[in-house]
This record gives sequence, C-alpha cells and structure tokens, in this order.
Amino acid sequence: MDADSDVALDILITNVVCVFRTRCHLNLRKIALEGANVIYKRDVGKVLMKLRKPRITATIWSSGKVICTGATSEEEAKFGARRLARSLQKLGFQVIFTDFKVVNVLAVCNMPFEIRLPEFTKSNRPHASYEPELHPAVCYRIKALRATLQIFSTGSITVTG
Repeated sequence: MDADSDVALDILITNVVCVFRTRCHLNLRKIALEGANVIYKRDVGKVLMKLRKPRITATIWSSGKVICTGATSEEEAKFGARRLARSLQKLGFQVIFTDFKVVNVLAVCNMPFEIRLPEFTKSNRPHASYEPELHPAVCYRIKALRATLQIFSTGSITVTG
C-alpha cells in the first residue's frame, strides 16, 4: 500500500455500557410479574429487561443498581436508561434517576490490509502482548486513554475502553 494514498477508515461504535441508580429498593418478583419484556433470573438475583427503542438490555438488581448494554451512542444510552427508569416508575416504584455513568464503549474498525502479528508485537513490545495459544489477537493497551485494542491478523481491530 502506498504511503500517499489516503483511505478513510470507518470506526463503528457497536456497544455502549452504562450504569445508573434508582435510589430505592426494587421488588424483582413484582417487576417480573407486571413488567413487559422481562426475564427473571431468581437464582442470580437479577431481572433482565429489554427495550425495543432504543434497543438496549438492562440488568436490574434489587438494590436499585441498573446496567444498560446495547446502545450505539452515549445519547442513546442515556435516553434508554431514562426510559427504563420511567417504566420502573410506572410499576409503582419511587425511582430517582441518579449516578448515570458510561462505563465502557466498544468499537470496531477494519483495516484495508492484513497485519503480521509477531512483527507488530516485537516492534510495540511494552504495550502489545500476543499469546497465539490463548487468543488469536494482539492485546494492545493504551494507558493514557484507558483503552484496549484487540488487533487481528485479518486487519480487524476491536477497541474497548
């Protein structure tokens, strides 16, 4: 590939994980019986609730902590979390939406070329680690950004952080 040829890379955010608190105790059995799109995991002590728009899945604990996954942007994650809090209010709980925080973002990118992983690891030794017996990708950590890149030989890169 030529150094002067510019190729636009598409970085696609595939998952945004956020947490929030309701500041009240939640009766999981009541949520399971009266809520919509709910799966009750009694042995683990949590409820899974799914929303269609935005397409998110929430894990709800009786302590009032809620983790939302599946959003594709921070705005969508906050909107979905607020919709979830509103649906819990409609079930009769005194929910106060607090402590919203995005805890993880997952993005993918495809390079237009293949990557030789052993050579890449040797040239980026303190930040890159490659164990082909354990995982087919190089784990490249950027401490300043608190991000981790999984670099595959096909040129596919997964970014989390």
